[in-house]
Amino acid sequence: MRIRLGHSPDPDDAFMFWALAAGRVDARGFEFEHVLKDIQTLNEWALEGRLETTAISLHAYPSVQDRYALLPHGASMGRGYGPIVVAREALTLDDLRDREIAIPGRLTTAFLVLRLCLGDFAYREAPFDRILEEVKSGRADAGLLIHEGQLTYESEGLAKVVDLGEWWLLETGLPLPLGVNVARRDLGSDALRRLSAVLGESIRAGLDNRDEALRYALEFGRGLDAPLADRFVGMYVNELTCDYGDEGRQAVRELLARGEAAGAFTGPVAVDFVA
Repeated sequence: MRIRLGHSPDPDDAFMFWALAAGRVDARGFEFEHVLKDIQTLNEWALEGRLETTAISLHAYPSVQDRYALLPHGASMGRGYGPIVVAREALTLDDLRDREIAIPGRLTTAFLVLRLCLGDFAYREAPFDRILEEVKSGRADAGLLIHEGQLTYESEGLAKVVDLGEWWLLETGLPLPLGVNVARRDLGSDALRRLSAVLGESIRAGLDNRDEALRYALEFGRGLDAPLADRFVGMYVNELTCDYGDEGRQAVRELLARGEAAGAFTGPVAVDFVA
């Protein structure tokens, strides 16, 4: 069975699927095609059900829950760190409410969490890898950074206004779930279980063979040096990536419940993991 596997061209996703790309895990009869796209594109494609399995933002899950189920692994989840809002000068949260913020997409979890933090605010969408420049140039008052921008903004002379992972931890005591992996329900229960096993083994193999997986991940570092790429992978590929556990599942339910209460979704959310 051919499986199109969507993920971002980033070091953490590459690290997760190194073993699969390198043939280091049993594919269990599947033939995988890696499809590399930015997360906002993957979110939009998931609305169409285009790929059999894909990374998406947790924010997008309620919009695709009828078509996709959550896999029990593959989450990008940080404890006390996450997307960062930056500006050219020091600002308060109250200041942010009166500024236009460049965001990496309305379906990103970063945008959802910022809405929970600030309430309504002015924003415009921009490619995630252009947001630093939008802020530096003055075209945007502030910017919401995901991916490696979280580690490089200081070298660009920008100031942190809020780390949403810190804010979420203080609010809830929980890690912040950002990206998740999902699989299409129409594959059937047996194929879903086998697919979940393959992808879970790939993540574990990366952690067990960290040096090899990191060398592969560096090919997707977009200019990050080895120490920064190592740090970024360490932030978002960890034991919670291998399995949500009770705490990770609680974090997912809490974030989606708060989003639902804030009117971020068109209907109720049913959190459903592949068994």
